[in-house]
Amino acid sequence: MNTMKPTTTTMAGKPVYTVNARTIINMESGFKHKLLCDGPTFSAGSACTFSCCYCFVVDSMRKLRSTPAYSSVEGDHEDIVVRRANAVDIVRTQLTNTKGEPKYLSQHDTRVIYGSPLVDVAGNLELARETVAICKEILALTNWEIRLLSKSHLLPFIAVELEEYRHRMIYGVSTGTLDDDLASAFEKGTAKVSKRLESLHKLQESGFRTFGMICPILPQRDPAKYAEDILEAINDVNCEHIWAEALNVRGESMTRTCDALRNAGYEWEAAELARITPDKQTSAQEQAMAKEAWEQYSRNLFMGLQSAITRKGAVRKLRWMQYCNNNSRPWWERKAGVVVL
Repeated sequence: MNTMKPTTTTMAGKPVYTVNARTIINMESGFKHKLLCDGPTFSAGSACTFSCCYCFVVDSMRKLRSTPAYSSVEGDHEDIVVRRANAVDIVRTQLTNTKGEPKYLSQHDTRVIYGSPLVDVAGNLELARETVAICKEILALTNWEIRLLSKSHLLPFIAVELEEYRHRMIYGVSTGTLDDDLASAFEKGTAKVSKRLESLHKLQESGFRTFGMICPILPQRDPAKYAEDILEAINDVNCEHIWAEALNVRGESMTRTCDALRNAGYEWEAAELARITPDKQTSAQEQAMAKEAWEQYSRNLFMGLQSAITRKGAVRKLRWMQYCNNNSRPWWERKAGVVVL
C-alpha cells in the first residue's frame, strides 16, 4: 500500500504529492497517431504545476485515483501537483538491460520520443532540471531524438543544458491565442503567451530545431486573419512542422473553459464556445446542431491555416489534428495536412 504523503514543499501554491511509478517512458503511446513521436513518450508526473481549463489529464487522473499508487492523493486535479518518484533512475532502468547495457542503442533506431503527454516539462526551474536529467539519460542510452513541448518560457534553459545534443532536440511552445489576457483567463499559472513566443524566437535565433503547436484554438471572428497572425507570431518559416487543433470536448473541459471566459469578461468567446458545444441536457436536435456548428468551426480554422501555409509553399509543414466521426471522416481524409484521429 502506498503511504506517501504530500511533501513539505509546494509548487505554484499547490501541495506536491510524490507517488511510486513503474515506468516513466511509455513505449507505445497513442501520441504516435498525432505524429508527435514514433511511439515513445515520457512523463515525470501526473498532475501539472499549471491549471488549464481544457486539460484532458483531469479525466485521466480520475482513473488513476482508483489505483493503489494514488491512494493517498487528495484534492482536485487542478489544485495539486503529482510527481513520480525516482524518475531519472526509472528512465535509466527502462533503457538498459539487467547488465546495465543500453537496449536501444542501434544506430538505425532514431525514433522520436515526446515529452510530455501529461505534465509540462518545464513548469518551473526544478522541473526543467528534472527534464534535462531525463533527456540526458535518453540521449546517452539511445540514438533517439526528443521533442519537448511547454507552456513555459524555460525551454531555452533546457536547450543550453543539452547543447551538445542540439541536433537531436526539437522544441516547441503551445498557444492558441496571441492575447496574454485572454490566455490567462483559462490557462492558470502558465507563462504569458508573449513570453512563450519570446522564448521560441530565442531558440530559433540560436539555431535550435523548433516546431509549432497552435492549440487549443478558440472560435475566431476572422479565421483567415487569425491564421496569418498566429503563423507570423511563431515564425513558421523556422518551424520544422506545425501542429494545430481546435478546442475539443474532454469531459467537463468545455464547461470549465466557458465559465472561465465569462468570469474574465470574454462574453463573445464564451457564447461561441457554448454554441458549438453539445450539451447533454438539451434535446437531440439541439445536440446535433451544436455538433454541426463544431464541425464548421473546425473546418473554418483548418482552411484558414491551410490557405495561409499553402501561399508560403509550406503545406507539408501543417499537421492539423482532427477527431472525426463516420460522417465527417471522408471530408477530412481528402485534405492535405490533416492528421485524422
